Amino acid sequence: MTLEEVLIQKPTERTQCTGKALEEVLVSAKDNDTLTVGVYECAKVMNLDPDSVSFCVLAMDEEFECDIALQIHFTLIQSFCFDNDISIVRVSDMQRLAEIVGDKAEQLEDAHCVLITNPADGSWQDPALEKLHLFCEESCRLNDWVPEIILPER
Repeated sequence: MTLEEVLIQKPTERTQCTGKALEEVLVSAKDNDTLTVGVYECAKVMNLDPDSVSFCVLAMDEEFECDIALQIHFTLIQSFCFDNDISIVRVSDMQRLAEIVGDKAEQLEDAHCVLITNPADGSWQDPALEKLHLFCEESCRLNDWVPEIILPER
């Protein structure tokens, strides 16, 4: 999808399209072992190798809206992403995000931050990831620095 195709989409179509693209990218990254889940784990990756990070997803539920420590972590992660030209989005359904990135056997407690990293050999390319980068680029042009994406229901 080109930038022009993204621009002519209606807002509801764009939201649905990007939600599906995000789910595809997360599943693909999980299969390729290029996913980091958890605020602290993501912070470690960003600190050690920021050039390996391609995309960041922040998840917030109503239950955690008043969690000051989590909000501070989000602010720092957002700032780091902006400083390092890492595309970043927000989702409002942490449970759905945890379903996508977690294993059935283990229950994820901290799916507030998810990073998609580039493999060392650079072999992984995903058209859906490119679509998400275009979406983030366009959102920034509209002064929506951390756009929200709605993940599709199962």
